[in-house]
Formats: sequence, C-alpha cells, structure tokens
Amino acid sequence: MRCEYFDAGVCRSCTLLPQPYPEQVDAQQRHVRTVLGDPAGVTWLPTVTSAEAGFRNKAKMVVAGTVEAPTLGILDGHGHGVDLQGCPLYPPSLSVAFAPLAAFVTRAGLTPYDVPTRTGELKHLLVTASPDGELMIRFVLRSTEALARIRKHLPSLRAALPHLVVASVNVQPVHAAVLEGDREVLLTERETLRMLVNGLDLHLRPRSFFQTNTEVAAALYRQAVAWADETQVTSAWDLYCGVGGFALHLARPGREVVGVETSAEAVASAQMTARDAGLPGTRFLAGDATSFALAAGDVPDLVVVNPPRRGLGEPLSRWLEASGVPRVLYSSCHAGSLARDLAHMPSLRPVRAQVLDMFPHTLHHEVLTLLERT
Repeated sequence: MRCEYFDAGVCRSCTLLPQPYPEQVDAQQRHVRTVLGDPAGVTWLPTVTSAEAGFRNKAKMVVAGTVEAPTLGILDGHGHGVDLQGCPLYPPSLSVAFAPLAAFVTRAGLTPYDVPTRTGELKHLLVTASPDGELMIRFVLRSTEALARIRKHLPSLRAALPHLVVASVNVQPVHAAVLEGDREVLLTERETLRMLVNGLDLHLRPRSFFQTNTEVAAALYRQAVAWADETQVTSAWDLYCGVGGFALHLARPGREVVGVETSAEAVASAQMTARDAGLPGTRFLAGDATSFALAAGDVPDLVVVNPPRRGLGEPLSRWLEASGVPRVLYSSCHAGSLARDLAHMPSLRPVRAQVLDMFPHTLHHEVLTLLERT
C-alpha cells in the first residue's frame, strides 16, 4: 500500500508500511510466539490476513484548524492539525463522509478545539460504517454550547449523506487525551448501527466497542465457534462481551450462553441482537467480569475472554486456574498481557492458536488461543 501522508512524513501511524505485507504477517506470528515462550504442543493455524487498504470500519478524526478551514485527522507534535481525509485505510463508505463533515463544521459554526490554548468546542468526529454502507457519526464536544446549532443543521448533513442513520453528541469536557466522555445525546430516531457479521446483525450503539476490522472480526468469531462446536459445548460465558460478538455467534439450541460487560449500552445492544435473531438461551448482564466470575456457583463448559490490552489481571486469571473450567478461549490484543495471564493459569495449557492481522502495517495484533485443562 502506498500512502502520500507517510511518504511526506506527516503521518507515521502505520509504522510497518515500508515492509512488504507478507513479511509483516510472518513477523507478527514470530513475535507472538516468542512473547508467549513458543509453548510446546500448540497447533498454530495460518495467520488470518486483511486487505492492505480500506479495511477500517471506524474513523477517529481529531478536528483542528479553524471554523472556516477545519482539518480532520491527527495532531502534529505541536498540537496543530494534520488533515488526513485521503487516508487509504478508510473504505469509500467512510471517506465519502469527510468532506461533507468538514463543510458541516463551517456551516454549524463548530469551533475546533485548540489543544495548545485549550479553547474551542469540537474535539473529534467519530465515524463508523457498517458493511451495508450505513453511517454512525458522533460529534465529541467540550460542552453542549453547540448542540442547538448541530440539531438545526443536521438535516443538511443527512441530505448530503443519505446513508447517515445514527448521529449523536458526546460531551468530553476535560483537557486530557481521552477520546470521549460519559454523556451521549442522541440526535436521530435510530439508536443503533447494524453491523452484519456472518449473517448476524450486531446492533452497535454510539458508546459500544466493536472491532476495527469487520472482515477479520468475522473470521475471529468463526474460528471461535468452530473450536467450541468441536468439543460439544453446552454452556459458555463470554466475559468482556462488548456487543456480544462471541456470545451471539456461540448461541445454539441447547446451549446456554451468558455475556458479561461493564457497558450497559453494549449489553442493551447484545440483547437487541439476540431478540431480533431469535436466539434463546442467551443472557447478557451489565457488570464487572471478575466480580461475576468470583460470585458464580457452577462453571460452564467454556469461558471466552476478550479483555482490553491490560489483560485479565491476576484475580480473574487465578480464579480460572482454580475454577475447574475445562476450556478457555482467550482473544487477546496484546501478547504480553496474555503471557502474564497464562503464567497464573498453569493448568490451562494452550493447544491451538491463531494470529489475526486486525491492524495491518502496525505492531498491533489479535491472537485467539484455545486453552484446555491438563
């Protein structure tokens, strides 16, 4: 993939871009195996690769510049805007929104937030595209000062972007490297963006997490289901379930599945998908995964964990070790935290693993590991 921004030295986010993609893929698997200590007895499946360009389903655009000439992209080392509207990581369904959004900033009089002086209102534009080309757009503002103007001019944005189905304002008042705040104001009748994955319409609310690469996420869920079905799992937990990707894919007649997630919005999304898809035997709870596990009585046949980069942490890892659960599916976005957690679970040995290149041209990775009790 060629990128004019990388060549010009204005954006180096894709740190591995000069390296041919097949070499990137090989290096990722070597890195993961090395960090995990290349444990014996593990069957490594071929790495799931990605399209080299146009694979991102979400754009997190820092807004800078001026009302008359906003930039959408990133900040340079001095806190000034670098416009990246032509970034090749975005598919046409996303990039088509950038110019109308820049024009909307001017039309609605949304003053970009200036980091050096801590002035202005509009901090980020978060744009998500579904596989069907529908859009969710979130305006991250310092306050609600511009909310009325956004509401007033929103019809013109929807006319320019007919596939815009969900729009909201997020309020993030603090001067910190925090993407979004706790308050969300919905601006449209639709509350969710439908992400069609492996035939399932996963409902995505504005503050719900979803994998950045839809095609690779679909492969991740398919592999998890294949391993679960081989062992005839009748009960499963999906801890850190998000909008229910693993749990909803695992749902089968005769199989009880429980998903646990701290985000109430994500839980509501998962419940909506389960209802629409007619998936009995699924239950979703808003709460802390570790607290849920420690308070549980019986354990299931399978526990799926998909924690953030920091990993499970010692309390949950040690609980899994002592619980007697026969199998764990661990989906990790950081091999280092996975290795730390595995050290607390010596009785749960990796037997199968697969690296999935969710983030081409970077050092980030996803690895799915099946652990079985010895």
